[in-house]
Amino acid sequence: MIRFGVIGAGRIGKVHATTIAANPNAKLAYVADAFKASAEELAARTGAEVAEAEEVIKSPHVDAILIATPTPSHADLIEAAARAGKAILCEKPVSLSVDRINACLEVVEKNRSTLMIGFNRRFDPNFASVEARLRHGDVGPIEIVTITSRDPAPPPADYVKSSGGLFRDMMIHDFDMARFLMGEEFVVVNALGSSLVDKAIGAEGDVDTAAVQMQTASGRIAVITNSRRATYGYDQRIEVHGAAGMLAAKNIHATSVELSNANGVSGDPVQYFFLERYAQAYANEINAFIEAIDSGNSSPRPGGLDGLQAQKLAEAATVSWQTGRPVAVN
Repeated sequence: MIRFGVIGAGRIGKVHATTIAANPNAKLAYVADAFKASAEELAARTGAEVAEAEEVIKSPHVDAILIATPTPSHADLIEAAARAGKAILCEKPVSLSVDRINACLEVVEKNRSTLMIGFNRRFDPNFASVEARLRHGDVGPIEIVTITSRDPAPPPADYVKSSGGLFRDMMIHDFDMARFLMGEEFVVVNALGSSLVDKAIGAEGDVDTAAVQMQTASGRIAVITNSRRATYGYDQRIEVHGAAGMLAAKNIHATSVELSNANGVSGDPVQYFFLERYAQAYANEINAFIEAIDSGNSSPRPGGLDGLQAQKLAEAATVSWQTGRPVAVN
């Protein structure tokens, strides 16, 4: 039984806390949040106790820390938890600074801590199946990976100020997925971006519509498109074309029921947002983290280096969009 402390009681913290509380191999011991009322509400729902973040990290009754706070606090909390000898699952990204991530990972390595980064989409049954079949060779050598990710509606413009922008906040999931599927690092990134959905986002210096092309040293290509608007729901699709065929993971609908009549064929809309679409992925993620702790695996995937590489791609895409030029990635 792994005893968890969750730091951060916002939207994603609630998802994780609820998932942990429902896991038979886990116990949610503590919830902490800068807004005590939020922590108290979540603790009451999940049977946990409320404590300050520092108390949770130092508690002898906690084995693992789940970090779901705003991004600027991630690296500091990871380091504190590592020094306290805790296993750590941190929401993405580790930091908006590559240098800060490197410094943080040095602390993790020095303390031999177990660190997993919350790229939950790797644990989605559909996407995980695509990756497994790629490794099995079902489509032969990969030639091009295409990833589509569209939110149903844009976030508030003031969210952009702290998020780091679309490439670092939204598309970073897709950068990680592209690496996960390709199995090879990307060496060049070319990005285009526009503010077509909400001009207030553009006024904050960000984009809400973007396309990125990436290439590996061997010439394999990935194409990622993101939008902050999809009137039909949460659009999450993957297509991998190889020398011997193609694998595709399609959208998930509320039900699989279709109506066929004289007007054509119709069905239910796709699931509306990430809470529904990735519920199973979050559960699988917690299971994988617990398994890593129980087995003594201090380097689970996605780990710190995966977080670092995804951030490098996000930084390169941001610079490419700003300069209008392809950017090399080390």
